[in-house]
Amino acid sequence: MTFIMILELIIVLGALYVGSRYGSLALGAISGIGLFILVLFMGMKPGKPPTDVIYIIIAAITCAGMLHAAGGMDWMIQLAEKLLRKHPNQIIFLAPLCTFFLTVLVGTGHVVYTLMPIIADISLKKGIRPERPCAVASIASQVGITCSPISAAVASFVVISGTNGFDINNIQVIAITIPSCLCGIMAAAAVSYKRGKDLDKDPEFQARLADPQTKEYMYGSTASVLEKKVTKNAKISVFVFLGAIAIIVLYSIFQIAGHDIRPEYITTLADGTQKSSRLGMNLIIQIVLISAAAIMIIFAKAEPKRAVSGAVWQSGMVAVVAIYGIAWLADTYFSNYLGIIEGNLKNIVERFPWTIAFAFFAVSVLINSQGATLVAMLPLAYKLGIPGPVLLGVMPSVYAYFFIPNYPSDIATVNFDRSGTTKIGKYLLNHSFMLPGLTSVITSTIVGSILVRIFY
Repeated sequence: MTFIMILELIIVLGALYVGSRYGSLALGAISGIGLFILVLFMGMKPGKPPTDVIYIIIAAITCAGMLHAAGGMDWMIQLAEKLLRKHPNQIIFLAPLCTFFLTVLVGTGHVVYTLMPIIADISLKKGIRPERPCAVASIASQVGITCSPISAAVASFVVISGTNGFDINNIQVIAITIPSCLCGIMAAAAVSYKRGKDLDKDPEFQARLADPQTKEYMYGSTASVLEKKVTKNAKISVFVFLGAIAIIVLYSIFQIAGHDIRPEYITTLADGTQKSSRLGMNLIIQIVLISAAAIMIIFAKAEPKRAVSGAVWQSGMVAVVAIYGIAWLADTYFSNYLGIIEGNLKNIVERFPWTIAFAFFAVSVLINSQGATLVAMLPLAYKLGIPGPVLLGVMPSVYAYFFIPNYPSDIATVNFDRSGTTKIGKYLLNHSFMLPGLTSVITSTIVGSILVRIFY
């Protein structure tokens, strides 16, 4: 590596680091400073912004935002709470399953904030150390992103893989990621089953319990959404949303079965020859989700103003900006030095292609986004000659932002646990999310790698 190449890499990493310190929109915006320096000051050829992926994300968050505005998500949270309260002794396993499948359905992990205080409340009232289910549930809410057919991560994998010769659709991706990630989540729940001291033997908790005000704070109220009225419009929005997902799944299943029902077009080329092509799944997803959002506005009375002010829409747009800036910056650097990078890494990736999982994990720690990690690193992985099935198998490794506990879902979980057992450690890395996070990601990646060897 030359001095200039190292200096430019430092600029890229520096932009990612500073952006992660500020968080939110800064992740993408500060990447713009890196682009400015590399392109306008140092003369690098700019890479390509990930527009196809961004369009899918915009369609997905528009649809999910309308679901939220119509009250559909409240109904889904209610159903999850009923399950947890009916089986409180199994909350260590049921809580992460609830948060996982909520994310799978909606495509973002930010839908679980209402459920987190309920998980903590049920655990505490049952005498179960809340840290055990809360930490795993927070991890599971993010793990579900690589298992959702409408998430940014899955959309990124499908679009980028298609342009690199690995023709795969959303259903084929989640057919690998869902079973592998469920194995990881159950492994994380198992190692957390007796984690930490029981509440009656925990001196820190007992000291808090001895204080009347703290005891009242912990036990004096009940977190619940069961009393919240679910309207007819809320139920309509859920059925419309599930119908949209079913349509997307239907197109993918027919494609897998060899009876492709996507519209086919004939294009006449400049030399007079004709070329037949089918409508891409990325466009079908956009059309279906945007249409579903419109149907919710008309028939479920979803208010657009409420949608854009909600957490789902706002977190989704933050993801759009992050992917836009981070992926463009990364592609600019890697596309300019692809030959050198290939020469240095070729022997390693040819012998051990699965080692790309370590690169995915490391980048995810920096940029706090699974979609952005894939958009930034997946093109490079393909250019290094790593086969698509291998990359699909290690896809769970793109979740690593639990490593440094500064992600909103983890911070919120700490605050929701009134018992104080879910916490960020004195030395930063010894926090409640480290053990379940590492267990989940390592197990999921291993299982995913085994599954692609069987089916590909």
